[in-house]
Amino acid sequence: MVELAGVAAALLSIGTIALIYAMLTMGLNVHYGYTGLLNFGHVAFFAAGAYTAAILTMPPPGPTANYTVAFALPMPWALPLSLIAAALVGGLLATLIGLTSVRLGTHYLAVATFALAGIFEDVLVNEAWLTAGTFGLNSVPRPGRALLGPGTWQLGYFIFALVLTVGVYLVVERLGDAPFGRLLRGVRESEDAAEALGKDTTRVKLKSFAIGGMIAGLAGAVYAHYIGSVVAVTFVALITFLVWVALLMGGAGSNLGAIVGAVVLVAFREGTRYLPDVGGSATLLPSLRFVVIGLLLVLVVRFRPAGLFGNPNELVLAGDEE
Repeated sequence: MVELAGVAAALLSIGTIALIYAMLTMGLNVHYGYTGLLNFGHVAFFAAGAYTAAILTMPPPGPTANYTVAFALPMPWALPLSLIAAALVGGLLATLIGLTSVRLGTHYLAVATFALAGIFEDVLVNEAWLTAGTFGLNSVPRPGRALLGPGTWQLGYFIFALVLTVGVYLVVERLGDAPFGRLLRGVRESEDAAEALGKDTTRVKLKSFAIGGMIAGLAGAVYAHYIGSVVAVTFVALITFLVWVALLMGGAGSNLGAIVGAVVLVAFREGTRYLPDVGGSATLLPSLRFVVIGLLLVLVVRFRPAGLFGNPNELVLAGDEE
């Protein structure tokens, strides 16, 4: 019974993280799959949402606390407010980054967003009065956990994350079918043609950046309340590249593909943590994990360039506009 409970808890944990990554991937899909924007700084919006949710709901700093700002909004009633605020801050940061870089060409945009995300990570580390620096904010409330108990709360939070993921999926699908979604794809296919039709493509791309950033910020808040801690070193560039792998495997432009790609990637990456050491080496399995992920990506790109659920007729490739 104990073993079964442990397996169930592990599966729920993997599933919850996979749903968080699914939201992240759908946010990136708005940028790249819909609009053709090469954003390599997606993790910054994720981090902004996580820190916003933490700062709004953390308990007041005590005499030994390594942070000075916390609004201590009571849980669980403050949960919706923290999610909304995290989405807004993620969207605001995306807009600010977009204002400085969205006019750049494909590859220059990728470099600029990657650099700006690195700058934001440095801000998180150095502004210790707000973020506790490298120590992180480790008292983020987990709403309802004390009342429900760890097992029931784990199941409840998984359902909560699932509902949010479905909600994001429906909203982004609706966006894609709306005139604005068709405008995004028009900018992706030919920015010059969109401008010839009188469209302000810079504003369109900024809106795309903001929407994707809001989704990433929401995912960050869900992550913060699930883990109960946010630390700057967690939000590294590797997260951005894992989300890219999930999107490319699932299919750019497909929200279902974004979800499936994220679930498959996280299930493999997190599930293999529970396997025993290979050959008595504690470092061999983590290394093999990334080799296999890279091999999967190569195979998908080779045999399914549009991804598992992507439309080959809407394949987006960096540099097509050149």
